[in-house]
Amino acid sequence: MEDFIERSFHVIEQSGWFAPLFFVLLHVFRQVFFIPVLLICLLGGYLFGTFYGSIYSIIGLTAVSVVFYGLIHLFPRMRGKLTVLKQKFVKDRQLTVPQMMIMRLMPFIHFHLISLYLIESTKNIRDYTKYSFLASIPPAVVYTAFGDMIHELPLEGTLIFAGFLGMLFLFFRKKRTNIKWEEFFSTSRQ
Repeated sequence: MEDFIERSFHVIEQSGWFAPLFFVLLHVFRQVFFIPVLLICLLGGYLFGTFYGSIYSIIGLTAVSVVFYGLIHLFPRMRGKLTVLKQKFVKDRQLTVPQMMIMRLMPFIHFHLISLYLIESTKNIRDYTKYSFLASIPPAVVYTAFGDMIHELPLEGTLIFAGFLGMLFLFFRKKRTNIKWEEFFSTSRQ
């Protein structure tokens, strides 16, 4: 496994400017593959380090936002569906840019809900792009730094950490008990 990782880094180092370009394009096309922003930013930290991975992720997330701006204007039906979702989370609150930056850090808040809010609260694509860029900085830096930290761990540490996260994921899952209708309404006669 370590040999594969070393060869992968060698290929990335030898690819020159293609690796960052493909990484930014991966950000743009991640929606098609239903890959969360968090995973792509972690990958950026793992492959490029905190500084360059953050820069590439910020560029990629801003590019995703600009593509979303174009798509939402091409497909108004999609905008209507996202507006319904936005009303559940954001309602009619007036959010500031720092609040949107914090919301972008939350992995359970959909990336494009914040983008839709930005579209509705800005006047043109220039303002939208500027605020999208600013709102993309926190998740890019935090998640990329975390990916770089994972990279610094030895392979065994990474596997243990991944196992620990998996156990936490299972521990905090929603627990339900199903009771059959007959059992719930049964009368005990003795």
